Amino acid sequence: MNSDLHFLREALLEAEKAFRFGEVPIGALVVKDSSVVARAFNRKEFLQDPTAHAELLAIREASRRLNSWRLNGCTLYSTVEPCVMCCGAIIQSRISRVVYAVPDPKFGGVESLYSILTDERNNHRPVVERVELPEAAELLKKFFRKLRS
Repeated sequence: MNSDLHFLREALLEAEKAFRFGEVPIGALVVKDSSVVARAFNRKEFLQDPTAHAELLAIREASRRLNSWRLNGCTLYSTVEPCVMCCGAIIQSRISRVVYAVPDPKFGGVESLYSILTDERNNHRPVVERVELPEAAELLKKFFRKLRS
């Protein structure tokens, strides 16, 4: 649990970068053997790419660095519950574990809207854990307040 909180705080640093760039503040890390393999933050606006979610960017970078699309033994940390698209990438990349902080009632594919990662029909089901990180929720609230003002 302590290491999960540590890595979620590292992902929060990525989310803060997104916030500074005017992106929805979500950050993600891929960790293997207690080492960060990849880190990313949302870049949809900057790249004008609807798939440029933090989780997908981190998965792509981890695959490049590990020279494999199979990310067995890796944990994905995300400040926000992954969406349906990101859940598909998590399954396809064979990530072993997913840890996230804030549920997403509008787009969440892990438990809020759907339970994609734990669906028994999938050929791969990562372990999923939610760890509270109030700072991540507060950063999202701050971003959307600023956006509406």
